[in-house]
Amino acid sequence: MKKIFVLLAFMFLANFCYSASVTIYNDNFALVRDTKEFNIKAGQQLIEMDDVASKVDPTSVLPKFLSDSDKITILEQNYDFDLVNSNKLLQKYIGSDISVERYLPNSQKEKISGKLLSVQGGTIIKTNNDKIVINPEGEIILPKMPEGLMLKPTLSWLINSKVSGKKKLELTYKTTGFSWVADYVAVLDKDDKKIDLNAWVTINNTSGATYKDAKLKLVAGDVNTVKEYGRSNRVMLAKSAAMDAMAEESAAGFQEQSFFEYHIYKLQRTANLKDNEKKQIEFTAAQNIPVEKKYTYESSKNNKVEISLKFKNNKASNLGIPLPKGKVRVFKSDGDSIEFVGEDKIDHTPENKDMRLTIGNAFDVTAERKMTGSSSSNSAKQSEESYEITLKNAKTEAVKVEVIEKFYGWSNWKITSNSQKFEKKDSNTAVFEVSVPAKSETKISYKVKYSW
Repeated sequence: MKKIFVLLAFMFLANFCYSASVTIYNDNFALVRDTKEFNIKAGQQLIEMDDVASKVDPTSVLPKFLSDSDKITILEQNYDFDLVNSNKLLQKYIGSDISVERYLPNSQKEKISGKLLSVQGGTIIKTNNDKIVINPEGEIILPKMPEGLMLKPTLSWLINSKVSGKKKLELTYKTTGFSWVADYVAVLDKDDKKIDLNAWVTINNTSGATYKDAKLKLVAGDVNTVKEYGRSNRVMLAKSAAMDAMAEESAAGFQEQSFFEYHIYKLQRTANLKDNEKKQIEFTAAQNIPVEKKYTYESSKNNKVEISLKFKNNKASNLGIPLPKGKVRVFKSDGDSIEFVGEDKIDHTPENKDMRLTIGNAFDVTAERKMTGSSSSNSAKQSEESYEITLKNAKTEAVKVEVIEKFYGWSNWKITSNSQKFEKKDSNTAVFEVSVPAKSETKISYKVKYSW
């Protein structure tokens, strides 16, 4: 295998951005704000910054000098991403002299020197004695690093300055390769009356840059973005810079604050965000949250009785903060250890909103629904249907089952007779709340009339 021995060891060093501010959104992108100090000379010159994310959107870059900005004019901005690799290195040396060193069977070293003719489909060298060597085995030696290739993605600016001295450039840009999700772990108590809830955020960084001691913010909400970024994107960046006006807290966790129509969670300490790393940070924790276990049967959705946990996101329940969307895994102790009992996803949930987690189907509570009669009269423009629902409870304690009946496609319906009380929830839904004794069953029968 051919190896390229060019002194490029420094290209493998970590790509660090220091003292950056990183705001990560749900949808695989982040807003980065960083500063770098340049030694500026009076006149026209080129300045470069090579510690930016490799997935930066160059059209979103917003540079600003923090002092003397009225005396420093940015004439031109460039984003160079023609990064060095072995093929590009060799292409730069086509028509130039290179060497190939290889070991012979007798352990002696042989050196082939000549002009590189081609690298298409293989290496072709014309040696100094006019021989043509195709695909020589060995280590290719290049005399120096060719110009025009970058070790890292680099932003550069052509500026014209009326002043000289050390000046700080603040850089704001949008990059893909960042995402975050919330993961929740809930543990039920032995009576299924309360849960302890722990929330973690998982941050994934594949942006191509590492941010050391970064100020971290997470934005929860459905932010609209477009594939072709233009002027409107720069307006968003300018607004986002106002995020740093938030008050600092001494706590080490996340502080929540409303922002526009979204919610921002600001980590009250700095964090290292390494490239190609998944990091988990505790988001919040709450104990003894009152919950209600619900049994629900909806024949149009599932022929099983679903189990769900219902609770309220308010301060009285030891919660009361806007919760970002994510997966909730529910566990319970069987007396020996904590075991998994189900999971569900929640959407972005504001404060004081009811939450419901569907975690599985009941084993000991079952339902059976059947039609017991039907009639129709086109002349009278009406029809009738009769149903019977049998709920069986094999448990040693009584349960309540919420039975949901949907009347799809009928705008005019009326239950004319029923064995159990019901509530009309909306234009096509009736809900029966039924108690089923232990080791017993309960039947619901009703007749519905449709008219058109």
